[in-house]
Amino acid sequence: MHRLDAKRPLTARDLIILSAYALISAAAFFCAYELRFDFLVPLEQQATCLLVLPFVVGLKLVALVLARQLSILVTFFSLPDLLRVLAAMSAASVLLLGVRLFEIPGFSVPRGVLLIDYGLCLAGLCVARTGARLLRERLLGAKRVDLGAAEQRIAIIGAGDAGASLAKEFINAPHRGFRPILFFDDNPAKHGRLIHGLPVVGRPELIGEIKEAATLTKVVIAMPSAPVPRVREIVAMLTRRGIKVDTMPSLEALASGRVKASRLRPVEVEDLLGRDPVQLDVAAMQHLIAGRRVLVTGAGGSIGSELCRQIAGLQPGRLLLVDQAEGALFLIEQELNERGAGALIVPLVADVLDRGRMEFIFARYRPEVVFHAAAHKHVYLMERQPAEALRNNVLGTRQLARLAREHGVGAFVFISTDKAINPTSVMGATKRLAELQLMALAAEAAAQVPEDAGSSPPGSALNAQRSSSAPRTKFMAVRFGNVLGSSGSVIPIFRRQIANGGPVTVTHPEVTRYFMTIPEAVGLVLQSFVLGRGGEIFVLDMGQPVKIVDLARHMIELSGLRLGEDIEITYTGLKPGEKFFEELKYDSEEHTPTSHPRIMRFSSRAVLPGEAERDFEQDLHALDANQLKALIKRYVPEYTPYLE
Repeated sequence: MHRLDAKRPLTARDLIILSAYALISAAAFFCAYELRFDFLVPLEQQATCLLVLPFVVGLKLVALVLARQLSILVTFFSLPDLLRVLAAMSAASVLLLGVRLFEIPGFSVPRGVLLIDYGLCLAGLCVARTGARLLRERLLGAKRVDLGAAEQRIAIIGAGDAGASLAKEFINAPHRGFRPILFFDDNPAKHGRLIHGLPVVGRPELIGEIKEAATLTKVVIAMPSAPVPRVREIVAMLTRRGIKVDTMPSLEALASGRVKASRLRPVEVEDLLGRDPVQLDVAAMQHLIAGRRVLVTGAGGSIGSELCRQIAGLQPGRLLLVDQAEGALFLIEQELNERGAGALIVPLVADVLDRGRMEFIFARYRPEVVFHAAAHKHVYLMERQPAEALRNNVLGTRQLARLAREHGVGAFVFISTDKAINPTSVMGATKRLAELQLMALAAEAAAQVPEDAGSSPPGSALNAQRSSSAPRTKFMAVRFGNVLGSSGSVIPIFRRQIANGGPVTVTHPEVTRYFMTIPEAVGLVLQSFVLGRGGEIFVLDMGQPVKIVDLARHMIELSGLRLGEDIEITYTGLKPGEKFFEELKYDSEEHTPTSHPRIMRFSSRAVLPGEAERDFEQDLHALDANQLKALIKRYVPEYTPYLE
């Protein structure tokens, strides 16, 4: 008996399973004799059969027990179980053939009988196990279906591994209430084929020509690796026909094991604006993060919280979560605790403008890497109170960067925005001022380092700092555009307006914006950190800009509503500080390539002059909005302020 089975006594269930195995083995042996001798078994062979039968059955039972077929759940039968049964029966048959070679009187079983017995016994065991599984899945499972709920007939778009897995799961679990009836796929080689008994009828565009389509409750898109433009095209075609569309979880979610393929959800606008998966050098990230103390400001915000999630997965020595909003900080702390990172994190309620508090944090926890994501970022809100934007985005960043330098932090990564380029808003202009401050600090640090210390390869931001005789902090900034679903972004606003029946408000029909998913943006921020040497501004490849009115139209259609009939789009005009489109770089910035195709490096010679510090140290609240905007423009000449 297997050592795992030997730890527990035999139960009534075990005896029933053994009896079933014994019955199948005995029946297979008897039938093998009958087939071998055309159902006319000679008397001497009948005697041999009866004499050898207990030995044969006992040997097969021992083989099955050693293959752990006693401790299994009979109604679960899959490929690993089949392989174990195959191994057990093969071993038993080889031993029986070996015994025959000794020609023991009364034990000389014909070779043909042994071969037929092997096939029959293996088939009998597989049929029994498969039948038990079907009984559980089809009959007993069907009884659990809510008889008051109508069965949902679905079509699956995507006849690949993901679609096949989804169909199999629903076929085997009818109690879920879904019944797949057909597949669609773009690959002509699959058309006319069957997958789990379901036909692949053609491309999704043929759905209007298939008579079964009239009975569909919904269509499920099972193409987790398909190009986003193709998914967008399919969803638009289906929603125009009034067909409900669901989708599977992402490849990352499926690979992590957090969700199953059958965890369907409605298609959302994020699925239509997303891009192909980003390839990241996770090993290089882990090399610079693992075992080190990392501080993230704005840890409760959209970008900060995702930074914390991804950094926690890189095994830092300590992860310091800094945020002035205790509610947001509590939520990300709870999430990381649930993910098993509780021993790594230290949540710290603090304002980056509070020098005493931040000085204590740097002295007490000695961070080696800082990601600065804390900022006032709402364009229209900051336009009306520029003093707060200057204090938080400019003075807060400067104070934090200097503390990092004073305490020997290896790398300081500032989260900037594409709105910092030729800004028309206070928010964008203050982010540009923060960039200029960092470049000035980086220039000071570079002037203090011996020439040979600057020859370290890309990705050695921390290693070079430890090896040089004049340690310095490597300051860098990363710019990117809007992130999907962040607080205050347009998507949550549109969702609320659609839920309220409209209208959906758009500033102008020609306004465009760049969009990225939060995980993609943060992954590229970490990749930029790997590439940074200090004194650079990295700009992420944000793909193609999206018209905001097209975004609104997609969201209305995905909600099952008709534009112009069920809900309207109204245009409100640009707000102060807004512009029609965002830009990628200043003309004065020199572009140099990086090893990552979605990251551009810009080396800027522009820095913030020393007198700016005096100007921004005055009582900013004593100045009105126009005076503050004029002050900003003095140091950001490209800024085009909106003056009241």
